[in-house]
Amino acid sequence: MRTVAELRAALAPARRDGLTIGLVPTMGALHDGHLSLIDRAREQCDVVVVSLFVNPAQFNDRADLERYPRDERRDAELAAAAGADLLFAPSVEEVYPSGFATSVEVLGLTERLEGAARGAEHFRGVATVVTKLLCMALPDVAYFGQKDAQQVVVIRRLARDLNLPVRIEALPTVREPDGLAMSSRNALLAPEDRARALALPAALRAARTLAAAGERSAQALLDAAREAMRPFDVEPEYVALVEPEALEPVLTLTGDTLLALAARIGEVRLIDNEILTPATVKDPDAANGHARTQTPTHTLEGEAIATCSA
Repeated sequence: MRTVAELRAALAPARRDGLTIGLVPTMGALHDGHLSLIDRAREQCDVVVVSLFVNPAQFNDRADLERYPRDERRDAELAAAAGADLLFAPSVEEVYPSGFATSVEVLGLTERLEGAARGAEHFRGVATVVTKLLCMALPDVAYFGQKDAQQVVVIRRLARDLNLPVRIEALPTVREPDGLAMSSRNALLAPEDRARALALPAALRAARTLAAAGERSAQALLDAAREAMRPFDVEPEYVALVEPEALEPVLTLTGDTLLALAARIGEVRLIDNEILTPATVKDPDAANGHARTQTPTHTLEGEAIATCSA
């Protein structure tokens, strides 16, 4: 489907029959992470729509936009093989027609991390295009990857704040065998930079190991993450420990906390994240001398529901 009118016409019978519609929004260059989203949509929905749209509004670097990998034929084959029913691949002019003058901005969640690094226009572009895609397809469920953790938080907030009748479901990050998070940008890495990119999972692993050993100081955990990147000759753009919903910085690991980082490897900018959980704490006052362990229950995975009549 190339136009909104074609997409809505194609979905009209399913909507009329009360079938469940799932949307997997992508910028193309599909990999196993995207395919896991399509797989989940296929399991849960009657009709699966995959969108392919490289959104110019969320790029603060024109060179990054121009070199972003594109292969629509390959993407179409992969999406179909994974179980997609419809492929929505609109042009820039279809999404942003002449005279387009509206934007969606989620305040409070977008000024830090990726927002601080890429500028306010990045998440303004993300929020605007996702809102448009949700209004174009009117899905019951939309699927996103947890690798873009801040993006997931922003999208959940906009769906709730705008009373959009869609469930936002986030799935775990899919990784290469060596731990590198799958990303469309990985294909742009030079061979020598591909090895250096392992600095990101190494940083996550170092902080995770230290947290599991009982360390709760955010500064110590951040220092460990940074130190783990040094052997790869990679300087992070940022490494942060934040509360996973409000994205506020934390000083002490007292519950599930989002460790997020970004780094430029050669000409390619990569991001990654992980939820750190403090080590279980034994309660010396537990009855009968038995230690009681307490573990946090919050997790970034899951879904948020905003309900209203469309």
